[in-house]
Amino acid sequence: MAPKSVASKAPASQASKAPAAASKAPAKAAKTSAPAKEGGKKRSKKRVESYSSYIYKVLKQVHPDTGISNKAMAILNSFVSDIFERIASEASKLASYNHRSTISSREIQTAVRLILPGELSKHAISEGTKAVTKYSSSK
Repeated sequence: MAPKSVASKAPASQASKAPAAASKAPAKAAKTSAPAKEGGKKRSKKRVESYSSYIYKVLKQVHPDTGISNKAMAILNSFVSDIFERIASEASKLASYNHRSTISSREIQTAVRLILPGELSKHAISEGTKAVTKYSSSK
């Protein structure tokens, strides 16, 4: 009876892993190359947006000899996405309170003051002002 349960579980576990295996090229490579020979279109990899490349660039600016694991990168990516979402939603509320349809740097600055605590908001506002000034002077 044990071999039957193992045999019956194997296809079910492979079927449940099929969507996850599609993102991994080595596991799916043999299956995707067969339809290409038959004349079918080759499947392109689905793009996923993340802040990973930007986080990595900043890390290399600050600590050139330090690396980062995939789990740590995923955590930082979630953190940046969460903070972005909070600031954007607060800025959106501020714009609607003032009957404006555009979020400007002023709304972003006020949202940062409301969301980030104490010294962190001061540093963030300072860096943001510096970035906006640099961008305005380059135009």
